[in-house]
Amino acid sequence: MARTTPTRIVMVGTSFETHGGISSVVNAYRSAGLFARWPIDYVQTHCDGGYFAKWSCAIGAFFSMLFLVCRHPRAVLHVHSASRASFWRKAVLMTVARLAGWPIVFHLHGGGFARFYEEECTPFQRRIVRHFLDDAACIVTVSERWQAWMRSITPNPRVTTIANPVAMPQGVARERSGALVTFVGRIEQGKGVFDLIEAVNEVRATIPTVRLECAGDGDIEGALRHVAVRGIRPNVHFPGWLSPRRRDELLDRTTVFVLPSHAEGLPMSLLEAMAAGCPVIATAVGGIPDVVSDGVNGLLVPAGDRDALALALHRLLVDRELAERLGREARETIRRRFTTESAMERLDQVYSGLGLTRRPARRAHAAGKLQEICK
Repeated sequence: MARTTPTRIVMVGTSFETHGGISSVVNAYRSAGLFARWPIDYVQTHCDGGYFAKWSCAIGAFFSMLFLVCRHPRAVLHVHSASRASFWRKAVLMTVARLAGWPIVFHLHGGGFARFYEEECTPFQRRIVRHFLDDAACIVTVSERWQAWMRSITPNPRVTTIANPVAMPQGVARERSGALVTFVGRIEQGKGVFDLIEAVNEVRATIPTVRLECAGDGDIEGALRHVAVRGIRPNVHFPGWLSPRRRDELLDRTTVFVLPSHAEGLPMSLLEAMAAGCPVIATAVGGIPDVVSDGVNGLLVPAGDRDALALALHRLLVDRELAERLGREARETIRRRFTTESAMERLDQVYSGLGLTRRPARRAHAAGKLQEICK
């Protein structure tokens, strides 16, 4: 813990423009006014692009961290981390923070952290991971299941859950006709995209008009080859990564939203689809069962079970009354439990508990105006 009361927050995570879950979460906090109400410096540790761009970003983050340590001897480091390279990049910055005597808030995102720790790390690497977790001033997880897992590997009692913040769309589609199946996320095997293609191929036998839109970047060429082999190229579209406006337009047209991931934290794409009132199908992995109750506000299927996925998909495309009820309950779930206001209040408690002081309302308003100008 810090020897003196901290006066500033240094937050580290991916670039605001990066495609992915961490940037979506951080941007949601920023849009809700977090950077206006607290004194925060943001350090970007990762960006989209080639090898040179990513390494330049990581090296730049290291030197930015050294500068901020000299400028703010009393601060809190808030780390937004996933697994693998994301964790090791942040480990370097956490080491600098520890040497400076800063308390660390470790905010875990991404569904691959358990596998990363249990299967991919060597015993020595696991000791390093535990060292940072044991010493953290606070560990933030995005779901109760992830909190339980975290408590199983560290004796640190300072573990809390803050669900990802989700903005509620003002207007949503009242009727979802047609047979448009939507996926939003990275195009890769781990997200279950190839399972979804197979399920759509099965459904096409009884519902020839079914269409699939997979929005996101990743292995689009591999997915296109898979689609071509199945002979369903006219039924499947890959529009690439969508802006928030285009994503919202897609969700407004969606008949059923599907996220068949093999591992997850608490996926923003699923929460955003539920907030838009989409009936959803997802796999029972990570923090998803903490949000989706099978048959209540969505349908859950086992990860990798393509037959179960096809059956659930056919069920919602045929039973419009069920689909409408699930979509309505999904939106209500987000309204009750995943608002930006709730997440901000929980994060306020974490910061206040570390001795930080919020900006006065007038200064926060001025900072918010400046943030708008600088966008």
